[in-house]
This record gives sequence, structure tokens and C-alpha cells, in this order.
Amino acid sequence: MSLWLTGIGVSRGIAIGRVQKLHGGDLEIPEYSLPPSDIDGEVVRFYGAQRRAKEQLREVRSKIPVGTPGDIAAFIDTHLLMMDDRSITEATVSHIRSQRCNAEAALRRARDALVEVFEQMEDPYLRTRRDDVEHVCTRILRVLMKTDRALAMKSDSISEPTVIVSDDITPADIILLSQQSVVAFVTEYGGPLSHTAILARSLGIPAVVGVHNARRLMREGEQAIIDGELGHALADPESLALAFYRRKQRSQAQARKKLTLLRDEPAESRDGELIHLLANIELPEDAAVAAANGAEGVGLYRTEFLFMNRKDQPSEEEQYDAYARVVSAVNGPITIRTLDLGADKQVDSGRSHGPTPNNPALGLRAIRLCLKEPEMFRTQVRALLRASAHGQMQIMLPMISNLAEFRQAAAIINTSRDELRAQGVPMAGKVPIGAMIEVPAAAIAAPMIARHARFFSIGTNDLIQYTLAIDRVDDEVNYLYDPLHPAVLQLIRMTIQAGEAAGISVAMCGEMAGDPRYTRLLLGLGLTEFSMHPSSVLEVKSVVRESSVGELRGRVGGLLERIMSGETGADPLEELLRPAS
Repeated sequence: MSLWLTGIGVSRGIAIGRVQKLHGGDLEIPEYSLPPSDIDGEVVRFYGAQRRAKEQLREVRSKIPVGTPGDIAAFIDTHLLMMDDRSITEATVSHIRSQRCNAEAALRRARDALVEVFEQMEDPYLRTRRDDVEHVCTRILRVLMKTDRALAMKSDSISEPTVIVSDDITPADIILLSQQSVVAFVTEYGGPLSHTAILARSLGIPAVVGVHNARRLMREGEQAIIDGELGHALADPESLALAFYRRKQRSQAQARKKLTLLRDEPAESRDGELIHLLANIELPEDAAVAAANGAEGVGLYRTEFLFMNRKDQPSEEEQYDAYARVVSAVNGPITIRTLDLGADKQVDSGRSHGPTPNNPALGLRAIRLCLKEPEMFRTQVRALLRASAHGQMQIMLPMISNLAEFRQAAAIINTSRDELRAQGVPMAGKVPIGAMIEVPAAAIAAPMIARHARFFSIGTNDLIQYTLAIDRVDDEVNYLYDPLHPAVLQLIRMTIQAGEAAGISVAMCGEMAGDPRYTRLLLGLGLTEFSMHPSSVLEVKSVVRESSVGELRGRVGGLLERIMSGETGADPLEELLRPAS
């Protein structure tokens, strides 16, 4: 009998294959006391397992095909760095020596302490990086417990399309499996920002996460259909369902083939409106992937990764080298976001640690932290201004909630520019400073902020969360995460209108910008600049070219008024969201 399961669709596409289950539950980690004479030997055993785990990761990295998006290799590089992180290695050795326990138990204690720290982080993207800690420690634990059988060996027997069903999947496993006959991933845990979601989207493999009890309910070897857009997993499908999804699968394949023809075509609507499509990237190597997908430049480059997994702050020279590389690699404009870390994610050499905030989600983070630590901010700003000499760069300030914050940050940037100019340091003549609109207060105050900012970029991920008071990486409430909530649409429209009135550009760099289901709505709201994952550019471009922007703008205004008045039916946006005929 067919079984219909629902989760969160995080990587679009239809896949049909046989179920293969992985990782049947958590490791049963042994714990026992050691006599003093065995302590040194246990430390040696731990370091040996750490070295073996690093060798495994290097082997996985060597198998990544040339031309694969850079963010895929970045996951492995991050895990390799974390293998040497003192928060893991020194803490584990300390537990072995002080508590005279075996390496497995010591590593588990070090892992649990780190995971607790990450779980307190307010930024959803960074909070899900607790997975990195889990995966790195689990790999070492499997070596220690001699359960580290290579996944590639198990997968060599895969000869037909296979759907992987697991509680969670490590980046290394995803990379290895993507080179086999794996056509989809289904996990019991995770959200839109999980490793599975990010890597599946980069690799173009359909994936559904958050399917609770999937391993128990789906049988090994049975046929399954995965809809990565709607978040459905259909096990043991009937013939009619199978035929329907095979037709849908063929239709999607034909559509993807047509999309490649649009790479060098302009993102111009039917009525001649030119829309700018940019990419969100994290590494200089991603710039080539973005260009290959038709992106005109970069709408968001995150900088906080330079500050993570280390005990000190990156110097001005180190930051300059990193920023100069990425600016030089981008053929077009690039928007670089300043540091978006919080008090509980600060490196050890930063401000003194105070008490843990009662609500970290509303605490000291992003621009608030930078203004609290002006020397740290000034170092980054100087590096950014120096890097501006290598391309078309603009600086974006995250988490702005009022005009005073923006003006204070802009004053530090302008002072740093004057200092560099006096020192004869090369830099661009003009480096626009803009605000990221991700706090409802900033959207409401957008007309005021727009008189001072040179551009806006709407970060829908946080804007939606803060507006609806939900955590989208929390399995218990992420069903409430709704980009189409009337309040969210109102805030987006207010921001765009404020930008238009002030004569400044307004972009969107959240996930909503890269979802073609929302493209027509955003065009109707007046958005002319979208920034997204490189793999989404061609799909969004296709929708733009099939739409009439003037017609959409005329319809959306009245439609939103009806929505806010409560006079519409259950799905007032359904007709608008359908593709143009």
C-alpha cells in the first residue's frame, strides 16, 4: 500500500528510485575509567583517530569533480579545519587526563559542550552549523569505534536510481553519494539551512528534510517518488501515481535543458523592463559558477566565515587579501556584507564575555556588535575599502534597526576612507554604503533610512522570522514560516516604495528572491534586483522573460489592499503565482 510522507522541500525536482537507508541511529558511545598508566596511550589513540578522520576527508575532497561549485568543497575544508580546532582536540585530551575516561566518552563531552554553544546562537544559518560539530566528532568517533566503513564501498553496488533515507547526512557522504546513482535525499531532521539542503541545491539533487520517522516507515528497497519542491515522499506508489510523476519528471528535464539557452540572454520582461539578477556567494571560486549561470554580479558576499573556527581575529591584511580576491574574481558589481556575528559567536580575542543573554535572537549581533567593538569594525572596513580598488564594490550593513545605527556605522567608514586617502592607499573613488532590511522596524522606517543609504537589500530570511516571531529551523514551528503572510508582503512593499521615492536601488538577497514561485509577485511589488544562489538564476530569468512587469504591478497593488482588508478568498495569490501563459 502506498505511503505518503510530508516534510520540507529544500531542493526542487522529481526523483524516482529505490530506498536505501543510511546511519541507523546514533552511535552507542562506550564510557569507562582508565588506570593512570593508560592515560598517555589513550591520548595517542585519540590523535591517531583524528589523523585517520582527516585522511578520510582529504580523500573525499580529492574526488570532487572539477567545475563543482566551490561551496561544496568549502564544507569539507571547514570540517578539516575543525578537526584541528582546540575546542575539540584540547578539550577532549583534557577530559581524558582530568577525568581518566576513554577517548570516545571524552570526545562526546567536548562535542556536547560545543553543540550547546551553537544552539544558543541567534542567527539561524550559523546555528545550524552545530551540524558541523556533530559531523566532525562523529567521524572521529567512528574511527575510534572501528565503525568507519567507507560509504563509497557500500554504494559501489548501487546500479539503479537510489533514494537515500537517513536521520541526517554528512557533507562528505553527500559528495560521495552524488557521484553514485543517488537521485534524491530524504532526512528525518533538518531545515532549509541544513547541510543536506545547501549541498543538494548546489548539486541539483531533489531533497526533502524534516520527514519524521522516515527510516521507520519507508522500507529498504521499495520504490519511492520524491518531490523536492512540494516536500513530498511517496513510498510504494501505485501505477497511476508513478506514470503521473514520470511525465512531470520528463517535463522538468526538458524545461531545464531550455533554461541553458537563456544564459547569455538579458533578464528583460515582455514589456521591456530590464531586471538585474545577481548571485549570493561565499567563496571567490563561486564567482565563476555564478557567471556560468548568467548572473550579472554578486548581490551578497558573507564575511563572517573569516572569523569563525579560530581563536584570534583576522588581521587587516588577511581580510584585505580575501576581499581583494573575491572582488577581482567577480565580473560585475559585488555587494559585501560586513560582519554578521553575535556576542555568543565572537572570537576569543574580542570583547570580554559577559553573562549569557536571556534571548540571544534579540541580542548583540551584526551591526550592534560592530558598533560596540569599533576597532574590530574599523579593521574590516579598512580592508574592504582597500579591496574596492579591484572592482565595483559596495558595502552593506546588516541588522540595521534605526537611522542612528546606520549613521554611526557610515561615520566610521567615512573616517576610515579619509585616513586611507591621506596615506595614499589606492581605493575606489566611490564605495556606496547600504542597509540590509531584515528587521521590521527598519522596513517601517525605510523612508527615513533611505535618505542616507545609497541602496537597500531585503533579507527575507530574517525579515520573515522576526515579523512572524518564529524560528524556521525549529521543527516544531517552522510550518508557520510563510513568505506570503500579508504582513511580510506589506513590509516588502514599504521598503521598495521607500527606495523608489528616494531614488535608490532596492535588491532582495533572501531565499525568496531565488524561488521562481514568487518571482511574478516580487516583480509586481516593484522589485528590479534579485540576488540568489547561482543555480536559481536561470529559472528566475525564465519567469522574468515570460512576464509583463507593468501588468503585474497594476494587479498587485489592488490585490494587496484586498488581502489586508480580509475580503479575499483562501488563496488570493494563487492566480498571480501561476506562470504566465
